[in-house]
Amino acid sequence: MSAATTTEDDAIGTRAWAILFAAWALALIASLGALFIGEVMGQAPCSLCWHQRAFMFPLPVLLAVACYRSDTDIWRYVLPLATIGWLVAGWHSLLFYGVVSEAIQPCAASGPSCSGDAMMLGWAPLPMLSFLTFTAILILMTLLARGGRKA
Repeated sequence: MSAATTTEDDAIGTRAWAILFAAWALALIASLGALFIGEVMGQAPCSLCWHQRAFMFPLPVLLAVACYRSDTDIWRYVLPLATIGWLVAGWHSLLFYGVVSEAIQPCAASGPSCSGDAMMLGWAPLPMLSFLTFTAILILMTLLARGGRKA
């Protein structure tokens, strides 16, 4: 094996690890943020938030192990979880912005409302933050799945 091939493989490995680390950091920040909002701030999550958490919370653990082992095949497990979470967060965002009718709103009957001020974190609504985080993780996992191949 030539020195150029080894250098190229090292660059691809470093890039893959950086992608894994970025996805792990995003998932960890999102999970800790959800726990902070629920446990420290005392804001009860609606049912759609619970579903999003169910798909976000395993990601920091999976991605941490993948970072430790430099496992670039983790995308096979992360993509399905992140895709389902992305779909729920997208639905929740549509509900928050009033695109989806309130007649089919799953969280107003019992628990917090999806459209209240409690769903805001500063300037950004929580459903949109979740949607953007899942989007970023999906993009990173797609890049990881492509490996070192060029566009």
